[in-house]
Amino acid sequence: MATNPGYEYANALKKYHEAKTVNEKLKALHEMLQTAPKHKSAENLLADIKAKIAKYKKMVEKEASQKKGKTKFSIKKEGSATICIVGTTNSGKSTLLKDLTNAKPEIAPYPFTTKKPEVGTLDYNGIKLQVIEIPSIVKNFRDTKNGLAFLSIIRMSDLVILMFNNDKEKKLLEDELYDLDIPILTYTNQSNLNDKIWNKLGLIKVYTKQPGKEKDYPPVALKKNSTVRELAEHVHKDFVRKFKFARVWGKSVKFDSQRVGMDHIMQDNDIVELHIK
Repeated sequence: MATNPGYEYANALKKYHEAKTVNEKLKALHEMLQTAPKHKSAENLLADIKAKIAKYKKMVEKEASQKKGKTKFSIKKEGSATICIVGTTNSGKSTLLKDLTNAKPEIAPYPFTTKKPEVGTLDYNGIKLQVIEIPSIVKNFRDTKNGLAFLSIIRMSDLVILMFNNDKEKKLLEDELYDLDIPILTYTNQSNLNDKIWNKLGLIKVYTKQPGKEKDYPPVALKKNSTVRELAEHVHKDFVRKFKFARVWGKSVKFDSQRVGMDHIMQDNDIVELHIK
């Protein structure tokens, strides 16, 4: 059976063959993947496109790593997760960073105030989250002086908050950040932003507790669907080796102080009391 690709795919394929840079080829490949036929006889075609995307992504990352090494913008990941504020000029990135964290970035009405990444810490109920404001995204961002270094920082994050002023700027961001494989939260002056950030990160916070005492603070951040075993490993390896049972208070159990084993899946805000032999 023929794959019968349509006009949009043929146009994307033409862009791929005419592309002169790695980034242009990668962008064209993503268009090809979106417009290629999805029926069974096109499986080999789709696999070939995905293999090419993986190849060019590695080339982009290698180039970004090399360029990043030549700049002063290397940022060490800290906290339980890293969030990047990414947007167009004068979209409110610095104000949001200031509102969310302890950072004090320069805020001004003129464009391109932020020249380098600004870093702050968001305290979400005791969980420390690293927040990084990236300088404004412009057309052909990858080709700007520090574009690849900034993109490398974005790629290592766990969540991107996207900020823009209008649909045209939104389209610009989509075009420049087309290959991001990271959860994205579009900012629209919404309330409860801290909670939305937390929910988008796919994490839970769990409190440990010693027998006869109140819950410990701060809580521990773990991935959703984590088990008591993973909490025990986080606390100390001996809690796994000598584990006897755990008692849990919270949504993951039918009643408070329920006795559970190491494979019990926890939920956000659970309180866990570990018992050892």
